[in-house]
Amino acid sequence: MAAALKRKGLPNTGEEAPVEEEMSLWGHLEDLRWTVVRAVIGIVLGMIICGVFFDQITNYVILAPTAATKPPMKLVNTEVYGQLSVWMQIVMWGGVVLSFPYTLVQIWKFIAPGLHAKEKHYVRQITIFTVLSFIAGMAFAYWVMLPMVLDFAMGFVIGTGVGAVENLIEIHKYLSVFLEIVLISGLVFELPLVAYFLARMGILTPSFLRHYRRHAIVLLLAVAAFLSPGGNPILQLILFGPLWALFEISIGTTVLAARQRRKAEAAIMS
Repeated sequence: MAAALKRKGLPNTGEEAPVEEEMSLWGHLEDLRWTVVRAVIGIVLGMIICGVFFDQITNYVILAPTAATKPPMKLVNTEVYGQLSVWMQIVMWGGVVLSFPYTLVQIWKFIAPGLHAKEKHYVRQITIFTVLSFIAGMAFAYWVMLPMVLDFAMGFVIGTGVGAVENLIEIHKYLSVFLEIVLISGLVFELPLVAYFLARMGILTPSFLRHYRRHAIVLLLAVAAFLSPGGNPILQLILFGPLWALFEISIGTTVLAARQRRKAEAAIMS
């Protein structure tokens, strides 16, 4: 440091200059404000993109599953501004989903200065794999869970022949089921990944998850009931299967993370 001061022509006081001053509370609040502003800007840009490509998103993503059911689902609108409300929901949630990776990056930039180098390494990995897991969860819901739910709903008809009750689904209710299944599935798919990284940091242990397994099963049954149209118990059990599998996978990832953590600690001690 003294040599550097000499080269720059600065006086050498014999003391090392501080590398970085501690940020004040107002500085943290200012950083938080700009983090929120940037995240909101990302969502707005995502909403603009969804507004420009609204017809393509609606026809090839939102409404495509309705044509694949047997019989095909018939959607109706029963409200004066119903279709405008649906348009707004699709644009808003589409903007949130499109901006999700950017929002995570902004959150990471906000918390990164307060982390150690090892913690930053984990947070970077969490950011990358969180996005991938969220996309995988939505893809699984869209191509596996949603068709299963819609086929069951459309195939369940009261009455036979001329007296059969025709299914005419209100567009708002269909969109609610669509968003619930796809978005919640994307969040649930984060469970094994989050469990792994929490275990690597020593926050979560396999014994903790095993101890609360019964509580988790009750919670997952509640989530499956929430995702099941009409609270159908058979469909609830069908949806419960993948959720339970994710929880058991989470126990496995914590076991792997705990083993890797012990090896790293042993290497440091040796």
